[in-house]
Amino acid sequence: MSDVSAAVEPLTSGRRMHGKVCLVTGGGSGIGRATALKLAQEGAIAVIVAGRREAELEATAAQCCAAGAEALAVKTDVTREDDVESLVRAALDRYGRLDAAFNNAGFQERRAPLEQQADAVYDDVFDTNVRSVFFCLRAQLRAMYARGEGRIAVNASVSGVRNPNTGLALYSASKAAVISLVRSAAMEAAPRGVRINAIAPGRVVTDMMLRAGVGDMASVAAGLPLRRMGQPEEVAEAVTWLLSDASAYVVGHVLAADGGFLAS
Repeated sequence: MSDVSAAVEPLTSGRRMHGKVCLVTGGGSGIGRATALKLAQEGAIAVIVAGRREAELEATAAQCCAAGAEALAVKTDVTREDDVESLVRAALDRYGRLDAAFNNAGFQERRAPLEQQADAVYDDVFDTNVRSVFFCLRAQLRAMYARGEGRIAVNASVSGVRNPNTGLALYSASKAAVISLVRSAAMEAAPRGVRINAIAPGRVVTDMMLRAGVGDMASVAAGLPLRRMGQPEEVAEAVTWLLSDASAYVVGHVLAADGGFLAS
């Protein structure tokens, strides 16, 4: 993939998340893993990583520990309300608070015309991408309101703003719903001390993107203003900014990390 996802200079780590307790869903791989590690590198005192695949979560947790943070891997199905409530409770029971959360878990259907998509695929897409965000926001806001402060970022997509492809109608519709949910929740939460924003990645090389059946990645990369695919670490940098004090006046925003896709 080096021909379509050029290496970038390592980003300088700082202390933007110093002393914070952070939670990342979908933390076993891709953007979730990169963000969990970045939060640890930026001084988080603890990083809780959640997802369905325990081995991957443990690997992420080990990386966070090596970066200097305490880490907790919690097997979680974010489409289940009880699992999400237990996840947030685990953070509160162990650390006494939750300062920042990145709701990253997502699912993208295999590329196919809409008339060929099954009911079960619709359920998988909307349960993972929308219902789970509702569950996570509700539980996280309750925890953060109790302290009067907090920061939440939600993984949306450029597809929720402008659908770049045919065959992914369900994914695009679900991400549009996520963006609307984030904006509405942000207006409710801001007066109570909690900032909510969304990140909208573009063409980032992750396992989910590859499973969805992307064809010629070189051609896809050539169509972007930067002429390359993105890396999970680049999105993690943007998410960390949204969760830090550096973005203290940013509320209800959808930050595109897309190589210029939406601007073109």
